[in-house]
Amino acid sequence: MKEVFSELWKNKKLYLMTLPPIIWIMVFCYYPMHGILIAFKDFSYKEGIWKSPWVGLDNFKFLFNYNGILRIFSNTILLNVLFIASTTFLSIVLALVFTEIHNRIYNKVVQTIAILPHFVSWTVVAMFLSGIIGSAGTLTNFIIQKGFDNPSFYTEAKWWPLILVLLRIWQGTGYGTIVYIAAIKGFDQEMYEAARVDGATRWQMVTKLTLPLLKTTAIMLTLMSVGKIFNGDFGMIYALVGDNSSIFETTDVVDTFVYRALRQLNNLGMSTATSFFQSIVGLVLVYVTNAITKKIEPDAAIF
Repeated sequence: MKEVFSELWKNKKLYLMTLPPIIWIMVFCYYPMHGILIAFKDFSYKEGIWKSPWVGLDNFKFLFNYNGILRIFSNTILLNVLFIASTTFLSIVLALVFTEIHNRIYNKVVQTIAILPHFVSWTVVAMFLSGIIGSAGTLTNFIIQKGFDNPSFYTEAKWWPLILVLLRIWQGTGYGTIVYIAAIKGFDQEMYEAARVDGATRWQMVTKLTLPLLKTTAIMLTLMSVGKIFNGDFGMIYALVGDNSSIFETTDVVDTFVYRALRQLNNLGMSTATSFFQSIVGLVLVYVTNAITKKIEPDAAIF
């Protein structure tokens, strides 16, 4: 115990720096966890969490008895797999491009432009998207003028996985390069110098040095993303799709379903049960993928 206090006192300034995020996590992440009890209760606003009657697993039964729940689960997983795969691959490619550009001013300008979409609200994106693929949108009119049938983007569900993936690439790829660029900058430059001396081309240095060294970082970030693979991006999908039921076949995800259930049925217990189920699945997936990673690439495992 004496060693613990000695360590705290020796590095007191560093530990004080960690205090604000620790307090934030405790207040906003751990304190609200007692709300999980709502998933097992017939919640009443009048009675509150503690006095509402227990209903066991009835809220979970309601969730799994919903006719379209398998479609919602499959949409959530498919879209997240597409999001993770596309943004990870393109973020690595873009990071490699940025590190190969040696003009500092040009590099900074291009990086800023690439990262900027991350800070654009999805509500704003939805407005612009409506002007592009709406019934009188630019792209829709162009397709019709070329003699093709009206694609009817907002009534045909088949278009939306592609639209959502393209928008996620536009929004997340540039921001995703930050970690990869930092990792590349941290690599031992003596290896690259030795490779140049041995006559290696820039392409060979990328494929034989940079990409193998980036593998650990890429796997680690993917592992962290897997934990959220059962969570739909509510802010993105609801802003773009809203309550347009004609395209729910490919766009309805767990989070939008929970929102509709809470808004229409006012069933907080079922909504909480769904969120709790998402968290459990995410936790299991992280442990499973981490165990697999530990056997294949031990250095890339999170724990």
